[in-house]
Formats: sequence, structure tokens, C-alpha cells
Amino acid sequence: MSTFKRATVVGGPPLMEKRDVLQPLRVTQIISSKAILPAEIISMIIDFLPPSDLIRFAQTSKRMQEMVYDDARWVQKLRLMGCWSDLEARKRVEGSMRKRYEAHRSKAEIPGASGGADGLEGINGGLDSLNLSHVSRPSITLFDATAEEEHRQSLEAMARQSIEVLPGDGGQKATHRRRPTLSDLESCLGVFDRVRSIRGFARQEFGRIYGAIAPFYLDLARSKSHSDPIVFQAFRDPEQQAQMLAQLRRFSKSDTAEGWQHRVGKLEAMIEMFEGAVLREFEQGYEIGDVDGRMKRYAHVLVTLNGGQAAVELFIQKHALLAGRDKLGNPLDCLEHAAPGTIDLGPAHEFFTRLTIAVNEQSDVIDRVFPSSVNVLLSLLERVGEDVISEYVTPLFDEAHSTNLESYLKAVPGLYGQSINFGKSVNPTKGSGDHFRQDVHTILAAVFEPHLDLYLQDELDFFRTRSDAKVSEWERQLVEEEASTESFFMSNVSRHVDKRDFLTSFKKVVMMPVNALPTIPISSPFASNKAAQSEAEEKASEPTKAGSDTSSRPSTPSVASNVNPVRLSQIAAPTTELAAKAAIMNSRLEGIRSLFSIEVALSLIHAAKSGLERVAMFVSLGGQTGEEAKEQCEAIFVLLLQILSSKHMRPGFDKALDHLTKYNPRDVNEHSQPGVAPLVMFLELVNVGDLIQQMVDVFYEQELVAMKLTDRNDFLDPAVQEKKRFEQMLDERVAAGLNRGVDVLIDEVEYVCATTQIVTDFNPGATSDTANQIVDIGPTETARKVVEIVSSHTRMLVGSTDKHMLEVFNQEVGLRLFTALCKHLKRQRISLDGAIKLISDMNHYFSYIYTMKNPALLEYFKALRELAQIYLIDPAHAKEMATIIADVDRFHGIFRPEEVYEFAERRADWFVVRRSVERAMYGIGCSVM
Repeated sequence: MSTFKRATVVGGPPLMEKRDVLQPLRVTQIISSKAILPAEIISMIIDFLPPSDLIRFAQTSKRMQEMVYDDARWVQKLRLMGCWSDLEARKRVEGSMRKRYEAHRSKAEIPGASGGADGLEGINGGLDSLNLSHVSRPSITLFDATAEEEHRQSLEAMARQSIEVLPGDGGQKATHRRRPTLSDLESCLGVFDRVRSIRGFARQEFGRIYGAIAPFYLDLARSKSHSDPIVFQAFRDPEQQAQMLAQLRRFSKSDTAEGWQHRVGKLEAMIEMFEGAVLREFEQGYEIGDVDGRMKRYAHVLVTLNGGQAAVELFIQKHALLAGRDKLGNPLDCLEHAAPGTIDLGPAHEFFTRLTIAVNEQSDVIDRVFPSSVNVLLSLLERVGEDVISEYVTPLFDEAHSTNLESYLKAVPGLYGQSINFGKSVNPTKGSGDHFRQDVHTILAAVFEPHLDLYLQDELDFFRTRSDAKVSEWERQLVEEEASTESFFMSNVSRHVDKRDFLTSFKKVVMMPVNALPTIPISSPFASNKAAQSEAEEKASEPTKAGSDTSSRPSTPSVASNVNPVRLSQIAAPTTELAAKAAIMNSRLEGIRSLFSIEVALSLIHAAKSGLERVAMFVSLGGQTGEEAKEQCEAIFVLLLQILSSKHMRPGFDKALDHLTKYNPRDVNEHSQPGVAPLVMFLELVNVGDLIQQMVDVFYEQELVAMKLTDRNDFLDPAVQEKKRFEQMLDERVAAGLNRGVDVLIDEVEYVCATTQIVTDFNPGATSDTANQIVDIGPTETARKVVEIVSSHTRMLVGSTDKHMLEVFNQEVGLRLFTALCKHLKRQRISLDGAIKLISDMNHYFSYIYTMKNPALLEYFKALRELAQIYLIDPAHAKEMATIIADVDRFHGIFRPEEVYEFAERRADWFVVRRSVERAMYGIGCSVM
């Protein structure tokens, strides 16, 4: 039919005039017949239509039918009700394709079948040509249109049979069913369980649900009272009523038509009324103790209705365990009979034991009352944690914190450990789930988390205070011991006698800077009370001899290692101030080994270990609280190193270094011992420091690294950084002490060489009484003593210092010893007979240096040994002597010719051979002038 129409002509030309044939075309108007609204908007509008109106809308035209029958529209409704599974739909499609492929393949393999192998190859070739990237081989997409159409028609027929006459459709084209039987009602209860996710058939699946549920849903929306809905008349059992109401609520989620708020509101009100009635029945059963009867039945009804949360809350709220929590125990009993600084965990153990028994009894009741789909025990434990455990631990923590901080620090981890044992003793129910223990741990952690911030800070502050107190107490005892020792030595000193004896005082003042430990001879004209003076000096010399005892490895120093009371009681106090000051100085020198103590360090490490173990219990909480506990463990270790370093060990090393700096061997009268007293004691102090460092290393590895509280490979970790600073402090102090110790050791060597080397050692003919004596070819006493002094100090460092530092120390000692021996040799006069003794000494020094296994250092003493050969040359062979002096390679570049010439000048017959040697050196072109 044409869409053009003629327009009415107004004021046309006169009839007599000739008509224009194009005039009608000019006044013609074109009227369009296409739809006014786009299809997208129409599709959005029909989303708000009820299913009955959707059926009428689909009957209007073919396009409207296609729009209504769109599978995505019905999939969305099924998805709103939670009835659609994309995974299931995909598996059904793949399974259907696989079955059809296998059917075609088996048909192709039958002998004599149409197509035979060629037909199979043709099918496979056609399949290979398809682009089916979404289907994995060997699954091949084969679609039987006839079978799919038959299946669709059967589902539509089933859906049409289930459709009731809906309000508003006027009863037209309605399919009236027979009166529903009991089996039909039961099938309505399980309609959601029979829904399948099939692509292309979502509308039919929704029709089955709608036919079973919609009559009850629409009837309930029209009801005026609770007795009107047909759902309560068709289903008499509470279980069935709860199941149908739950299905109605699920079905209401797909109701998007106009007035859905009213219908959903009526449904919720009816469900709330039904829940209240069932809950009253459950409560009555709870009050009379009918566990296996009314409680179990109505609990299952409430679970079917909406999950049973109301029944769970009522069961927990009326529980006798929450109302009678005071009967489980009094928290303050843990502090009543406990000593200060401790806590008695016995009452807490009894409390958690009673609580465990009560909870386990309720676990059995929960299994009898509630289905396994409800986790009632976890909800009960949450209330137990909030109302029972929290009410028990909070008063105990508050009271302990206000009375004794140490008790509080032991109470928090102690009760936390008891609660963890309680969580492990609780028996799970059937509905507890696989993560029951973890959930219980989370509940118990929530009880203690409010107290952890205060506890962690108090733990660190307590360790700091206790450690400072221990170090201060040890220092105070040292000062008191030193003061008591000084007071003892000065107790018999008569200041009145010293004032009257002016000359004695004058000599004391003059000689003090020169000799700190003078011995006043008995025959001195300045001595007063000579007999008493002699006795006092003998008594005063005893501490000096006792204080010179050395050992290669120190015993554990203590405060009493300086001068103990028993020893003081056995010593008579000096009667002069000078002797008293000598004894005081000797006791202070001996007390260098107690500048820091292994006992103090060990007590600090034990205190840190106790605090760290308590804090480490809370690392298992995880989350932010667990990270804070881990950081606090590292903070305790860092504080331990800071106190050991800055307040205990560093001051001790500084005092020891000060003693070494002030030591002068010429001020000490006693040199019979092989070691230098301050250096020996400093090396003992190094050994003590090494022991403390080893204890710190063991503590770090076992308590932090092994427990995964820190990462040794993380250079930014505070514990790793502080440990490196602690080790660096020890290395710096040991290096500084060893540097000064080398000076002290060489000073002692020079003093021994200067005071013990007699003239006749290298020049037997220097005196008339030694001219005819037999020369001993062994080393002199001075060489033996020097080697003994040096070796005793170097051996003490083995095993207590770093290998590299030990090598540097030995090399420095060897070089300085070489220099000292060269200076000593230039001060001697060596004869031809004494050269044998000198060579013996050089060989003795060389043998000692050889034990150090330092090739570079060994070259120096080889040159020194070669140098001694020039003293064995007979005066008649001056030319050979000149050749040796001028031979640079002979001494490996250690000595230059002019230096060898200086050593040659120490020959006893030098003035005899000088002219011959110099003439020979000029002859070979060497000049040392």
C-alpha cells in the first residue's frame, strides 16, 4: 500500500484555465511509517513487565516475539535467583558436542555404512576448515538442528502445562490444569533443585520455576492477614512452610515488574511473622531442655527459612555459660599468693580447664540441635571470648600493672599461652569447617590485641630499666670495692709522722713522677722508723707479686676479682703513704680485667632472652599486631647491643687503653714475669670481649634468625645494622688497644734489652775475670726473655680476634721487634768470640718469627741473621768484610751499605780493621761516607 496521499488544494485555478499536471506532485507530502522508539529502548521497557504481559507482548509481532524470547533476558532472571551457572552451561555444550562427534565417528567406522572412510574423511576435513578457536580439540562442533528443535518443543510443552491463569489476563487462552495433588506440591518444594543451566533454554527453565512458585507468590501479595496465604493451607508442616517461604524469597529477587516493592514487603513481613512463631517454639524447647525434640526440629526449620541466625543468637544469648561466668574463677587469685614480680598461673589454668569442659559439652549439644551447615560453635566462642575470657584477663592485667610491672609482663604472655591451650582443647562440631583452629586463634587474638600496645612498650622499657640498673649496680660495686681497697691500704698511714718528716715527704714528691713504685732503702738517711719501714715495704711488695700472675685465657671476671676481703685480711696494711699508694696502683692495674664482666653480659642476654620469648609469642597473631611484636623483638635485641656497647664494654676498653697509655716499664720494679701486666690484662679483656661477642652471635642466631624474627640478609634491618655497629665497635677498640699494646710491648722489650744484656754477652774479653771462660753457643738470657715476652702476648690473641687482625698485629710486632733489635745491636760492642753468641741470638729470633708463618716478615730476620756474619770475619780478611758490606743483594734490600757499615762499626776491633775495610771498599767502588 502506498504511503503517499494527496494534499487538499486551496484556491485552485479556474475551471476554464488549463490544469497543471505537475501541481499535485508539488503539494504531495511523504509520511514515514517506521517505529518511533528504537529497539534498545523497547527492550529496556519490557524488562519491567511481568511474565504474563511479556506473553501478550510476544504475540503482537514476530520482532516482538524475538525480543521477548531472547535467551539473555531469561538468563538474567535465573542469575538473579542464583539458578544459573555459566560453568555448567559450558560443560553441557561441550558434552553435547563431544557426544555428537563420537556418534558420527562411530557411524563412519561401521563397515558398509554410507560414506565409509571417505565420508569420515570428508567430515573431518569439513571440521578442520571451521574456525572453532573456542573449542579445544578433539571436541568438534556438530549441531543437529532437528534434535534441538524436538527438545525445545518438548520443553515448551512442559512449560505451557505449568502456566496458571494470571491476574489481569482475562482468562483468555489459559490452560487450565487439574487440581494439584500432594506429589505436585512436593515437586514445587524442590523446583530450584531441578533447574538446569542450558544455553538457549533459559526461558523454559524459568517457566518451570514460575509455574511452581508464582501462584503462591502472587497469592501472598494479595493476602490481608497471616491466615489468608494459600502457602500455609497447602503445606501444613513447618519444615515445608519454611522451605516454600525460602523459595518465595529467592523467587522475589527476579521480580522487577511494577509494584515489586509492595510484593516483596508483604513477603518479608510474612516471613518475619513466621520466624517469630518458630523462634518462640524453639525458645520453649530450650527452656524445658528438649534438645532432641523441639529444639532440634525448630532449629532446622529456622535454618531452612533463612540460615537460622535467629536461633543461633537466641541459643547463645540464653546460654548458662555466659550468665554464670563468675563461677569459673576469680582472676585476682593469680596475684593473691604470688611473690612480687611473679604470677601464679594455677588459678588461670583451672579457669580455662572449667571453660574447656563447658564448651566441649555445648559442642555435643550443638551437633544434636543444629545441622552441619551452621557454624554455631564459632559464634558461641566469639561471645565467650568477649564476655568470659576478656572479662577474666582485663581485671588481672589492670591489677598487675598497677601493683608490679614485672608481674604484669609475665601475666600477659602467661594467660595468652593458657588461652592458646584452651583453643587447642576445644572439640569442633560438624559445622565448624576446615579452618576451625585458625578461626578460634583469631577469636582469642582479638581478646588480647587491646592490651598489646601497652604490653609491648612496657616490655621494652622494663628491659631498658633493668639492664641499666644491672650495669649501674656493677659499676657501683666496682667503685665501692676500689674505695674499700684504698681505704684498707691507707688505714695504717700516719699523716702526722709524714708531716714531721720533711725530708721524706720532699723525696716522695720529687721522685713520684719518675718512679711510681719506689723502694726506699733501709740505709737511706731520710728514712724514719727504719724497722717499720722495712716491714711495710715487704708487706707492700706482696700484692705486686700476686698481681703479676697471667694466663693465656682469662677466668670469668667479676667484681671481686680485684681485691677480695679474704685476701685483704691476710695482708698487713702499709704504714707509709708511699707504700700504700704503690699497693693501690698495683691493685688498680690488676683490676683491669674486671673493666667489664661476662656475668653482667650474660645476665643482660638472659633478660633479653626472657623478654624476647614473651614477645615472640604474639608474632603468631599475624597482621599488624604480629608485625609490631616482631619489630619489638628486634628492638629488644638492638637495645641489648646498645647497652652492652655504650654502657658496659666501650667504657671498659677505654679505661684499659688509658692504662696502657700511662704504662711506663721504667716505673715498675718487678719485671720477672714473662708478660707486660697491662698488656696481658688488655689481651685478657680482648678475650672476654670475644666471648661476649660469641654469646651475642649465638643469641642472634638461635633467638632471632632461627625463629624467623629477622632476616640476616636484609642489610636495612635494624637488628642487622646494630649488630654490625657492635662488632665494629669491638674491632675499633681492639685495634686501638693492640696499636697501643705494640708500643707497650716494644717498650718492655727495649727495657729488658737495656737492663738485662750484660757487656760480656757479646764481648767476653771486656773484663779480666771473663777472659778465660768457655763461650756458651746458646742464646743469651736477654734473647730468651724477649722471645718469651713477645710470644706470650701474641699467643693470647689466637682464637679471640679476627684472623686478618691477628696477622696485622703479628706483622707489626715483628717489624717493631726488628727495629728494636737493630737499635739494641748498635749499642753493643761485639768481639770475634762474642759473635757466636750474637748469631745464636739472631737464630733464636729467626726461629720465633718463623712460627708466625709470615714470609714478608721472615725476610727481615734473614737479613738480620746474615748481618751477624760480619762479626765472625777475622781482622786479617778486611777485604772480604768490605765485600759483604757492599753486597746489596746479600741482605735482600733490607739494609743499605751505609747501614751495614754502621753495624760493622760495633766490632770490638773496628779501630784495628777500619782502615783496611775502608780501603777495600774504595777499591771496589763503594763509599759509605
